[in-house]
Amino acid sequence: MFGTWSYMAMLGFVVVASFWLEFAFGLRVLRDPKRLIKTILAASPAFVLWDAYAIANDHWTFGKGLTLGIIGPLGVPLEEYLFFIVIPIAAILTLEGVKNFLPTVQQWIAKIKALKA
Repeated sequence: MFGTWSYMAMLGFVVVASFWLEFAFGLRVLRDPKRLIKTILAASPAFVLWDAYAIANDHWTFGKGLTLGIIGPLGVPLEEYLFFIVIPIAAILTLEGVKNFLPTVQQWIAKIKALKA
């Protein structure tokens, strides 16, 4: 459907699906670059090396028709590098969004229980 933009479209969907949480809940995740960099650096290098190893040994490939064809260092496609930036940020936003919204849900549950009692 998206052709060479398929992987980028998936990353765009992740951004749209998670980055709104920053503004809806006032999370301040995106305003803390140190935390973001630490998160990305904690996970990304190992997975980039794993990808590079798997690509070099033909354990998996990235469809040329689904990516832009821009290959970065270690033979890893650009989209995969972006994946290792976007997904950790989306994970933090989701975690913080849930932590922020959980007290509201707990209040709703308490009110429902009070009505039933």
